[in-house]
Amino acid sequence: MSDASFLQALSVSKTYPGERVAGVKQISLNIQPQQITAIIGESGSGKSTLLRLLYGLLSPDEGRVYFKGERIWGPEEKLIPGHDAMKMVTQDTDGLNLFAKVWDNVAVLLPNTDVAAKRQRTEDVLRQLNIHKLADKQAFFLSGGEKQRVAIARALATRPEVLLLDEPFNQVDTSFREGLQQDIRQIVHDTGLTVIMVSHDPAEVLSMADELIVLKDGEVIEAGHPKALYQNPQNLYTARLLTNCNVLTREEAAQCGIDASSAEVVIYPEWANPTSSWTRKDWMVKQVLFKGNHEDLLVTKGDITLRLLNDEADRYKVGDKVHIKINKYLEF
Repeated sequence: MSDASFLQALSVSKTYPGERVAGVKQISLNIQPQQITAIIGESGSGKSTLLRLLYGLLSPDEGRVYFKGERIWGPEEKLIPGHDAMKMVTQDTDGLNLFAKVWDNVAVLLPNTDVAAKRQRTEDVLRQLNIHKLADKQAFFLSGGEKQRVAIARALATRPEVLLLDEPFNQVDTSFREGLQQDIRQIVHDTGLTVIMVSHDPAEVLSMADELIVLKDGEVIEAGHPKALYQNPQNLYTARLLTNCNVLTREEAAQCGIDASSAEVVIYPEWANPTSSWTRKDWMVKQVLFKGNHEDLLVTKGDITLRLLNDEADRYKVGDKVHIKINKYLEF
């Protein structure tokens, strides 16, 4: 083992038999410290299985997981599963005592050997997660988003080196989700915490993560910085995960003026735009979808439909004839 490895999986496999074999197969990866790593993939791709293997809640059928050069033992070898230097938070908040105050839910895991230190640490974590004002509120009366903040604060109270998050924002209202994501990024910046999260939301991982790991059918198919994977994915699967892209056959692409050599062509909504050209208005606006700060336009030509991003509200109406300018595309 290399001393430089922080959290490492070596040829790890864990399979669940059935009509469709699930789990992970021969995964090797290195998690870098003091940053946020997001594991993404379709449902059933093995995301949560991989997270539990990294934590020690599952034992691999093959391969091993190491933390700082020492093997992470699974539930067969460890009485209380899960590595002592890590904490996990899922989308469920069943671990909270609903009849206790927020303060007590966070403080309960801290020792009573130094009461002043326990009080200070609890206050610090509540402030980090912006829930200090809820300290005296019974957990039963919290919203889903507030409970999730308390669950994360509780996990951070004992100063773990690694925080694992399994779909952590599913129960959080959209209006509060971004604030919680920013708070977690700030905690990583301030404390050097390492975060590993599983998510299916592209907006979530693109804005939060420092590194993306893409799983398909239990295997890592690519990994890298979110911006790099978004702009130049090596797989069509990754492009589809990260954005609601347009996927055309070579023949359809030719009708859009693209001379492609590959079987499939991908155009992101922001890579094409309608123009006011007086010639070749061969596309028709089929739908205008209001998205708040922009509109999605669905435009058609024959059997081809493209989704475009339009930031000039009310410029186009259903039935308008437009010309489409394609600025960038990918081939797969």
